[in-house]
Amino acid sequence: MNLRLRFKTYLFIPFKYKIHYMEITQKNLNRFLFFKLPSAWWCGVRVKKITQSICEVTVTHKWINQNPFRSMYFAVQAMAAELSTGALVMKGIKESEEKISMLVAQNKASFSKKATGKITFSCNDDKKILEAIKNTIATGEGQTFWLESQGVNGSGVVVSNFEFEWTIKLKK
Repeated sequence: MNLRLRFKTYLFIPFKYKIHYMEITQKNLNRFLFFKLPSAWWCGVRVKKITQSICEVTVTHKWINQNPFRSMYFAVQAMAAELSTGALVMKGIKESEEKISMLVAQNKASFSKKATGKITFSCNDDKKILEAIKNTIATGEGQTFWLESQGVNGSGVVVSNFEFEWTIKLKK
């Protein structure tokens, strides 16, 4: 009976990690990954730092996320890069206290070196996010903006660069 109660409680945990309810912190975003984006979590994508102005996401090259050429598969890098930009957008929306939807419209990527070891993706384009949120609240119209995330290996060498076009609009 006791085991059954624990299991039922466990099933309701994901509800707490809906973006409308949770505080945007490193710990909560990593839990959010586990429950809502399990493929990213199992591949090793983790938020390491999030502040008002920067988000850093790391992923380590492992067997589960490698390509046939013994480096990190590009889609795993894309998941980490998108999270570094998307977490800042989520944080900006949460702090605006408005109901705003967000969506990636398109992305661009360039790869300059094999991604092996620990790769850190960082985005610090918070000013673009805050301006777009302010404009969409003021005008009621959707806004689009590009955010950049750069992937750097443990030696400080840039291995990939991603750009994401985000669209936001007020929910009705």
